[in-house]
Amino acid sequence: MKSLHTRLLTALLALLLLAALVFGWATYRSVLAETETLFDYQLRQMALSLRDQGEIAPGQVGAFADEQLDFVVQIWSEDGRSIYASRPHTELPARALLGFADVRAGGQLWRTFSVATRARVIQVAQPVPVRQRLAANAALRSVAPLLVVGPMLALLGGFIVARALRPLRRLAADVRARDEQSLAPLRDTGLPDEVAPLVSALNGLLLRLGSALDTQRAFVADAAHELRSPLTALKLQLKLLREAADETSRRMASEQLAQGVERATRLVEQLLALARTEPGAPLATEPLDLAAVAREALADLLPLASARGSDLSLQADAPVPLHGERAALGTLVRNLADNALRYSPPSARVELRVGLDDGAPCLWVDDAGPGIAPADRGKVFDRFVRRSAHDEGGSGLGLAIVRSVAQRHGATVELADSPLGGLRVVVRFARQPSP
Repeated sequence: MKSLHTRLLTALLALLLLAALVFGWATYRSVLAETETLFDYQLRQMALSLRDQGEIAPGQVGAFADEQLDFVVQIWSEDGRSIYASRPHTELPARALLGFADVRAGGQLWRTFSVATRARVIQVAQPVPVRQRLAANAALRSVAPLLVVGPMLALLGGFIVARALRPLRRLAADVRARDEQSLAPLRDTGLPDEVAPLVSALNGLLLRLGSALDTQRAFVADAAHELRSPLTALKLQLKLLREAADETSRRMASEQLAQGVERATRLVEQLLALARTEPGAPLATEPLDLAAVAREALADLLPLASARGSDLSLQADAPVPLHGERAALGTLVRNLADNALRYSPPSARVELRVGLDDGAPCLWVDDAGPGIAPADRGKVFDRFVRRSAHDEGGSGLGLAIVRSVAQRHGATVELADSPLGGLRVVVRFARQPSP
């Protein structure tokens, strides 16, 4: 049973049925008891009235002898002789027990009340089956209204449940009417308190999805724009290579084509790396050593450092425990070191240091390049933003990738002036729990 409407209606009907049964049973038993008390009261009053009257008036004899009268009056003398019976009966009680008593005479049970005077004993009796039948009829009549009220309450309950669930049906219809491009917030007016948090959460999700889609659209547009330039340059360089008149021109065109291919390849690699570090991408974390990750990343950059004559060093005196994704953190270190090498002059020094700062894992990267002005340091983390307008070798994605990886690991990235004269980048991770 998955329908909330069916669940609520079934539970409500079951509750109504249980309440009707309990109320009906309690009413039935209460009416039975009250009726029995009333019948006993009638027996007692009739007997006491005859005792106070002294004798049965001639006008009452005919009334007591009526066959439709359930009561039987008997009078005995003080020596036990029967001196009066309201009507002949073969199974009347043959003796009197003072007060109330249940007396079996023949095959029938009688309810009696007897009272004694100085000269006689008066007993009024009534058949118990008659009393029970009359009491049951009275009790059933008192319960009968439930047979009418019950179905009316069930219909009213169904109406109440349907009305209470109307906001959910309206919300479902609103969601069904939307297409995949509609991310506008859902209506949140006139909702019950139990549904409002759900709609608020859905609106928050739609807002985040809209923001993510806008970011992705901007990324795709920027990537298409950035890829257009190197691909156009490759086409021109290939055309120059084909039209080269001599060996020297052909060699120069070939070198420019190779450089263009390398730039295009690097741009595509950076785009793929950025896609892997997007907030929605899966993150498989594990316990690792940040110093070991930095050594592995720098090993890939040794050929570039050697080609530029740069001195690439790593200072890591002790293991630095960190819980993260090895591949993503390796991408972070490589991008920072690659940027430092490319923006530093040839034969310059690039230093990396890994350690703990106030108990938190940190990575410091220093270069001897031109640095970044303090006013521009907040902009360089955006996609396709280069440090210099004349920079043609970079893709403008390195620091964007670094920031994305850092955010996914709960780390911060700070830019400052380096003692080497260029830029210092500090990646500060959160304190790691004790093993």
